[in-house]
Amino acid sequence: MGIAAEHLSDEVLLAGLGAGEAALAIAFVRRFQQTVFGVALTVLADRCGAEDVAQQTFEQAWRHAQVYDSRRGSVRSWLTVIAHNLAIDVIRSRTSSPLDPRDLPALLTAVTDTPERFAVAHDNAARLRGALARLPAPQARAVAMAGIYGMTARQIADAEQIPLGTAKTRIRDGMHKLRAVYLPEDAGDE
Repeated sequence: MGIAAEHLSDEVLLAGLGAGEAALAIAFVRRFQQTVFGVALTVLADRCGAEDVAQQTFEQAWRHAQVYDSRRGSVRSWLTVIAHNLAIDVIRSRTSSPLDPRDLPALLTAVTDTPERFAVAHDNAARLRGALARLPAPQARAVAMAGIYGMTARQIADAEQIPLGTAKTRIRDGMHKLRAVYLPEDAGDE
């Protein structure tokens, strides 16, 4: 390999990971390990669980490297989505009861102001976190409960002690506002 691995693009390192090239795989993991671990730790708030999720993230990246499509986002955003989804799966498997609403301010702070935001400052995830932070607090809570914790509208209504219709409206309105920021060309489609 003529060029040092740290100077190769994310896509080349991902291809090397998928092809089983040890040097490129090591460089890939080193480049993204802090970001992947940071996402998992932010969602789980458990170092041991975050380490497991990070390992599973890199395993999935290795198994699915050939399906990565650069038109849909950067390698970094692809990995953070994998890590986030795996961490959510862990939370869903752990909890069968709704989250205490008093824990949501800390959760929203963690989601909107995390160390990994510096690593993905120019990524779509940074825009999405910023848009979530600008939502009215009730909508942000509802979106976080639905999107991060996978709670249903009924569970959100029960946790927030509001009518089911209000919970659905908060989720819908919050998601519509996020969509307007995140996908402005689709905002007028509804």
